[in-house]
Amino acid sequence: MDIFVQQLVNGLVLGSIYALVALGYTMVYGILELINFAHGEVTMIGAMVALAVIVPLLGAGLPVALVLLLAILAAVAACMALGYTIERIAYRPLRRAPRLAPLITAIGVSIVLQNAAMLIWGRGYISFPPILPEGAHQILGAVVTDLQMVIVGLSVLIMIGLTFLVERTRLGRAMRATAQSREVAELMGVNVNTVISATFIIGSALAAIAGIMVSAYYGLAHYYMGFMLGLKAFSAAVLGGIGNLAGAMLGGLLLGVIEALGAGYIGDLTGGFLGSNYQDVFAFMVLIMVLVFRPSGLLGERVAQRA
Repeated sequence: MDIFVQQLVNGLVLGSIYALVALGYTMVYGILELINFAHGEVTMIGAMVALAVIVPLLGAGLPVALVLLLAILAAVAACMALGYTIERIAYRPLRRAPRLAPLITAIGVSIVLQNAAMLIWGRGYISFPPILPEGAHQILGAVVTDLQMVIVGLSVLIMIGLTFLVERTRLGRAMRATAQSREVAELMGVNVNTVISATFIIGSALAAIAGIMVSAYYGLAHYYMGFMLGLKAFSAAVLGGIGNLAGAMLGGLLLGVIEALGAGYIGDLTGGFLGSNYQDVFAFMVLIMVLVFRPSGLLGERVAQRA
């Protein structure tokens, strides 16, 4: 029972991170029907920029809280600028092109960002300094660290804030109108280009925060870290129903729990033949099953009915 609760906690932490990244995928797809495969690399850039700020400022003797705040602000600003640039240069000229063109472009942008990060920060792993609280608490037999609670709590707050933005603000109404019909939204006075750029910017800001969470949780950052994270977040978006904010949140949490439980019990289920290092398999097994049995995702049908 203790193992189950512990893996459930680990899954919720991972799922919270997947949900933040998946929100970026689902927002862009909901408006443009584009799978932005470069989104995982934006997450990686956020982690790298944060570490590039943290290491020298810590060496200068600044307070830890100030260093973390400056690192988060720098990472978010850099990723927002990167998201806007990607949309403006790589995707906007192809908005009326066949769907395959922007998809190939997205893969190309992903490769470019990976190699740019490798040239700037090198091939090796970069360690996250041990500056975060390391306290632990016993909850129902599971060990829950302060960092895990911060990740889950901050993710929940961000998801609530994003939901409020989309459902209750003028920008959110413009985003929903653009998702329904770009042509009609333009006739109603909506600046579609501004809305699409804002969508990329918001999604990139979420990716930056997720990247910092991942590097802090595992204690490492790497130029290739965004690839697998992006694929898992895409699987989470598809699981929940891509284009649906609530679906991305639900899909991320479910995928994290499934992956953690699978990693905890795969050894027992296979008689020791497979170990916990095969946990990535579960994300793609879920993706295949969803595409086969429920292509619209868990909540995708509800969106189709409203449209």
